[in-house]
Amino acid sequence: MIRLDIFSDPVCPWCLIGKANLDRALEAHPDHPFVIAWHPFQLNPDMPAEGVEKRPYLVARFGGEAKVDQIHNHLRAMAKEAGVAMDPDKPEMLPNTMNAHRMIHWAGIEGKQAAMVSALFRAYWRDGRDIGDVEELTDIAEEIGMDPAAVARLLATDADLDDLRARDVDARKKGVTAVPTFLIAQQYVVSGAQPPEVWHQVIEELVAKAAEESK
Repeated sequence: MIRLDIFSDPVCPWCLIGKANLDRALEAHPDHPFVIAWHPFQLNPDMPAEGVEKRPYLVARFGGEAKVDQIHNHLRAMAKEAGVAMDPDKPEMLPNTMNAHRMIHWAGIEGKQAAMVSALFRAYWRDGRDIGDVEELTDIAEEIGMDPAAVARLLATDADLDDLRARDVDARKKGVTAVPTFLIAQQYVVSGAQPPEVWHQVIEELVAKAAEESK
């Protein structure tokens, strides 16, 4: 098996599209060699803990309403092509995602990391839920079969905060500057929301290489 480390942020629309494209390729190759692990990378590490209103933030960042609409229309088109339910205008808040990353980490301990990543993407991009809100995160945990009371207790503490912040910083030091970033076998980097065809080729090459080495 081959490690596929994915650096991602739940509020990154390209991370959702990139995951959808990867998922389509993996479904087409049930013999794929990947063992997947998700890693924290905050798009907005200086975001206030309570988050900000999303639309005004984007208007200020990108220089006007028309530019934001243009970006959102492009995202809708790309999401539709990837088969993803996404409404870029639905989320009203742009949260600080550190607690969401803690959720992904804790879900991984329980073998539910993939389910948590998918649930967070759905909650934010399809349903417009505030994934910086502790009650929303607790509900999401329950939806994928985690103990909501245990999660609530953890979220009320600083558990694993320093570790996840350090992992985010370490990723940046190693050259991760944007997400999604995919690290294959701790050697090869694939950046951005690559189409399924790219992943088809990667998987076929890895499978062929493994077959050759096993002769």
